[in-house]
Amino acid sequence: MPETENIPTVGDEGSKRAGTTEARRHEALLKTGALQNAILTSADFSIIATDEKGIIQLFNVGAERMLGYRAAEVVNRIRPSDIHDPGEVLARAQALSLEVGTTIKPGFEALAYKASRGIEDVYELTYICKDGGRFPALASVTALRDDYDDIIGYLFIGTDNSARKRAEVELNEAVSIAKKANLAKSDFLSRMSHELRTPLGAILGFAQLIESSAPQPTPSQKRSVDQILKAGWYLLDLINEVLDLALIESGKLSLSPEPVWLADVMRECQTMIEPQAQGRGIRVKFPRLETSHFVKADRTRVKQVLINLLSNAIKYNTPGGTVVVSCVVSTPGRVRIGVEDSGEGLSPEDIAQLFQPFNRLGRAATLEEGTGIGLVVCKRLVELMGGLIGVESAVGRGSVFWFELNLTTKPQPSGMASTAAAIALEQGAGPTRLRTLLYVEDNPANRMLVEEIIARRPDIRLLTAEDASRGIEIARATLPDVILMDINLPGISGIQALGILAEDPATAHIPVVALSANAVPRDIERGLKAGFFRYLTKPIKVDEFMHTLEVAMEFADLRSARMGEVEAT
Repeated sequence: MPETENIPTVGDEGSKRAGTTEARRHEALLKTGALQNAILTSADFSIIATDEKGIIQLFNVGAERMLGYRAAEVVNRIRPSDIHDPGEVLARAQALSLEVGTTIKPGFEALAYKASRGIEDVYELTYICKDGGRFPALASVTALRDDYDDIIGYLFIGTDNSARKRAEVELNEAVSIAKKANLAKSDFLSRMSHELRTPLGAILGFAQLIESSAPQPTPSQKRSVDQILKAGWYLLDLINEVLDLALIESGKLSLSPEPVWLADVMRECQTMIEPQAQGRGIRVKFPRLETSHFVKADRTRVKQVLINLLSNAIKYNTPGGTVVVSCVVSTPGRVRIGVEDSGEGLSPEDIAQLFQPFNRLGRAATLEEGTGIGLVVCKRLVELMGGLIGVESAVGRGSVFWFELNLTTKPQPSGMASTAAAIALEQGAGPTRLRTLLYVEDNPANRMLVEEIIARRPDIRLLTAEDASRGIEIARATLPDVILMDINLPGISGIQALGILAEDPATAHIPVVALSANAVPRDIERGLKAGFFRYLTKPIKVDEFMHTLEVAMEFADLRSARMGEVEAT
C-alpha cells in the first residue's frame, strides 16, 4: 500500500498558533512579573503604598534600606507622615492652607492633599530613619484608583536627595567664595590704582612743570623730560586698561548714556591722535560729516573706543601709511564708524583670536608696546552701549575695524548757557583780585606739586592742611574761595569732611574740588553724588587742573556777587 504524505490539517495549524500565542502571553506575564518584582525589590527607590486612610500597606526593599525599618515594623502600623520631619510637615500644611484658603491638617492629609485631587505632586522633605538619622528626600505622590475612579490608596516613591543637596551647598559656597574673591579683586584694584597713581602723580606732575618752566630746559633735558612723560602717560594708560577690564568683568562699570554728537567726538579724537600719527609719518583722514549723527552712548567711552582703534591703526601700519575714518548709516537706526589702515592685514587665524584678553597675536616680541587688552575693553564697552564691533581684513590689504551704535535724536536746547559761559558773561573782564585756595592733602609730594603749580599764579594764595580736621579749621577761619580736597585722608576722609563743611552755614557755599588717586568710575560717581563741585584724578594734568580751578574760582566769584546783591536788597 503506498505511503501517504504527512500533510498538516487545519486543526493542527490552529492548535499550533494557539499554543504559540499562549506561550507568548505566558512569557509576557513572566516578564511583567519580573519587572514588578525588580521595582519592588529595587534598593535605589523607596516605594511605599498606603490604603485610602494613609496606613502603609507596602514597604519595599529600598524603603527598608533607606529608613532602617523592616516592612513588618511599619505595614498596617504607621503612615508615611510619621517618618517625615514633623516641622516640615507642619510648614507644608500651613503653606497649603494659605494656597487653597482652607485648613489642612499637619499629617498625612498635608502629604496627600494634592494627589487626592489629581494634581501632580513632587515635594522635598526630610526623612527620619529608625535610628534617628535624617536625610533629605525627593518624593512623588500618586493617588491609586479602582475601576470606578475611587481612591483606594496612595503610592509614595522617594529617592535620597543628599547628593544633590550637597552639590547645591557646595555650589552656593563656591558662588559665595567667587563673589567674595571678585569683591576682594575689585577692592584690591581700587587700592592698587590709588597706590600706583600717587607716586605716578608726582612723576608726571613735576615732569610737566619742568617741561613748561622758565627758563626752558636745554635740548638734552627736554629729551629726558619727554621720555619721562611718555613712559608715565603710557603707564597710566596700562593702569586704566586693567581697571576697565576688571570693572567690566565684575559688572561694576557704570556708563552715562546720553545723546552724543559724533562730529564733535571725532574732532576731539583727531586733535588727540594727530601727534602720534605725525610722529610715525602716518596720514589720518577724518570724514566731513554732512549730517549731524547723534548716538545714544557714553561720550567718554565712545572716545575711548575710537582712540584705541586709531592708535592701533597707527602703531601697526606700514611706514608712511594712511588711516581713513568713515562714518555711515549702516542699517536703519544704526551708524557705523570705521577705521581703515594700510597695514599688513590679518589672516583668518589672527581674526579668530582677536578680542581675547592679553592676546597680542604674536606681537609681544615686537617693539610695539601694549597689553593686548585694549580691543577686549573696546568690545565690552561697545556691547554695553548696545552696539556691535568687528573687523574686516586680509593679509597684504590692510584692516578695517568698525563699531556700530544706535542713532538717537538731537537733544533739544535747554535755553541755558553752560556754567562757565554764564560766569564769563556776567563777570566780564573786570580786574582780577587775590583769591584763596585751600589744599587738604596728607602726601608731601602732592602738596609740593600743587604749591609749584600755584606759585605760577600770583593771583592765587595757597593754604595747605595735612588732614581733614585741620583743613576744616582753616576753612572756617579763612573762608577760602575754593577748597581742593584729597579723599583718602588720615582720620576723617575727604567725603566726611565735605559733609561737615556743607552742614556749616559759614562754609557751605565754598566749592570743593576732589583731587584723588581713587580713579575707579564708581569712586568718581560716589564723590560727585556726595557733592564735590568737580572730581579730578591723579596724576594731575596741569592744563585740566588749572582749567577746573579757574571754573571753580569764577563760580565762587559769581556766587559771592549774587549773595552780595541779596544782602544789599
